Amino acid sequence: MIFPLIFMLILHKDVQALQVIGGNITVVQGSTAFFPCILKDTTEKLNQISWQKKTKKNPEKINFFTILPEGPEFFNVHGERFTSAANFNEKNGSFRLSNVTLMDQGTYTCIFTLFPSGNHQTEIPLNVLVPPVISVKSDIPTLGDKEVSLATCTASGSLPPAQVNWVFGNLNLKITTNSSVNDDGTTTTISTLWGVPTIELDHRSVQCVVTSEALSTQKSQPFTIQIHFPPTEVNVQEKSSGVFECISNGNPEVQYTWNRSDHLWPHPAVKTDGSLLHILRMTSELNGVFTCEASNSYGKKQAQLYMQVTSGACHACWTLFSLSFILLGLLLGGAAFLYYKFGSFLRTEDSRCAVRERVSSSEAEGTPAEAEL
Repeated sequence: MIFPLIFMLILHKDVQALQVIGGNITVVQGSTAFFPCILKDTTEKLNQISWQKKTKKNPEKINFFTILPEGPEFFNVHGERFTSAANFNEKNGSFRLSNVTLMDQGTYTCIFTLFPSGNHQTEIPLNVLVPPVISVKSDIPTLGDKEVSLATCTASGSLPPAQVNWVFGNLNLKITTNSSVNDDGTTTTISTLWGVPTIELDHRSVQCVVTSEALSTQKSQPFTIQIHFPPTEVNVQEKSSGVFECISNGNPEVQYTWNRSDHLWPHPAVKTDGSLLHILRMTSELNGVFTCEASNSYGKKQAQLYMQVTSGACHACWTLFSLSFILLGLLLGGAAFLYYKFGSFLRTEDSRCAVRERVSSSEAEGTPAEAEL
């Protein structure tokens, strides 16, 4: 009677001293989790080490890993993701799980079976952090004088929830944010940028900034505000000798079309290249009104260029209608001086020049003013 009592006391003391060491595991989705499980401070015989798990994918507890003196064995799992790090003789039942997903999150139980005391176990919780998927999109605001949503920044599928903010300097804007929980337990956070859609705000740079425990650093997503509006005033400028450029502003990008009001296009004398009109040679075929139309999906505007080729010695030039009277007076005065000085007019060889006048832009074709040198 005394011997069994002494044996039970020794066994009780041994059982109290032993430790099954595990831990809490937190990893980012896609990485590798290491599950430690070590038995310490016992002299009892080890019969086997076994593992059970209860996860999001399988809420019922199942056996999946056993370590025997003959070696380790996985079952009821995809073996390619599980790797043994166990050593039976060292009472070590550890393993690794690669490419962790949210479905792996749950409780893993490590069990040591000893003789004669039986099973001793520890539970190891696995927490999986899921980085958010970040996207920024324009809400395609159109020109106006009322506050509207300009852009939306979304951090979707994050665990735990992500924090979303905007950086926009001294621009007169404001932010609203809301979140929703998805079926898998992750959270989607949406932050909206608000402001009055003016031309001055178009193409201004802002940033969406996202922070999360699942991210090693905060993520910044640059964004350019897009305000959509029809073409503004159209101007025609002489870019270089014989080259005229049609200039306007609009969003989406403005497309340019050159045509003639009389629909008689002088093909050999001119060519177009987008906003550019190239004068290739002076000819009477150029006489008439050229119209530049600037357009996008929100509207269109026009500007007209009057061109006339005349005989006599002159230089091609821009002119305003009101200046023609001044120039005419100067020509008459010069002719009188020549006649007084030489008794006759000087003769010059015939040549051709173009008189060109820019006509203000409009939303519809108008009648161009005429100018003459």
